[in-house]
Amino acid sequence: MSGLFQIKSYFRHWLHTVDEHSIHSPFFFDFYEKVIKNKTAQADFSQIEDVRNKLLASKMEIEMNDLGAPSRHFKNGKRTLSTIAETSLSPKPLCELFYRIVHYLNATSILELGTSAGITTLYLAKQSNARVVTFEGNPAMINIALTNFEYFDTANIRLIQGNLDTTLSDYLQNPAKLNFVLMDANHRYEPTLRYFSLLSKRISDKGVIVLDDIHHSEEMTRAWHELRHHQLVYASVDLFRCGILFFDPALHRQHYTWTL
Repeated sequence: MSGLFQIKSYFRHWLHTVDEHSIHSPFFFDFYEKVIKNKTAQADFSQIEDVRNKLLASKMEIEMNDLGAPSRHFKNGKRTLSTIAETSLSPKPLCELFYRIVHYLNATSILELGTSAGITTLYLAKQSNARVVTFEGNPAMINIALTNFEYFDTANIRLIQGNLDTTLSDYLQNPAKLNFVLMDANHRYEPTLRYFSLLSKRISDKGVIVLDDIHHSEEMTRAWHELRHHQLVYASVDLFRCGILFFDPALHRQHYTWTL
């Protein structure tokens, strides 16, 4: 993302930001107070953060195969785990937000597109009554993630390996409804809309889809604006780093711009 595009995007976001005093919907006032504003730790994430810190300190080199948008940080495929952890993993406050959302929704069926090293996946799996299915196409990162899952002896995580263009559509042949979806894989316009089209047919009325990096690039911002106006989306929240899409018809086409 160019520096100029980032500055313009954040300035536009800041101009439209509101706080709880401008929220008239009872649902979104409650959501804002309990999920966005309340940042009290609702679970113990210290062991997960210990793993993140080990990744940040690791100088081990692995070969990366970017299946989505090219990395804006690297020009070749070989990278150290520390640089991947620093540039590719969702930061702790964002992981905690994702957990607060699934906890608020009491989500039992969770889907994550883009496992990476599995840090965010482990946060989502803290929702103990939930089943987390996560997708990753890079063999090197799959090995790292599976090692982390084994370390935590997680029984509620399933990692599906392979190219998302094939694995997602195959998995969604299962008609079961989804409560929470995190889209953090291919940061391009066309794949984002294509994956959303598949996922929106399986999301429950009370479920949400979170789209990460909505201001990563002009094409991601264009995808975000199109998706929040989609006929199946009844409300949306722009948090700048990510966007939340709601599918409950009772929400009556609302949109909010908030800051974390």
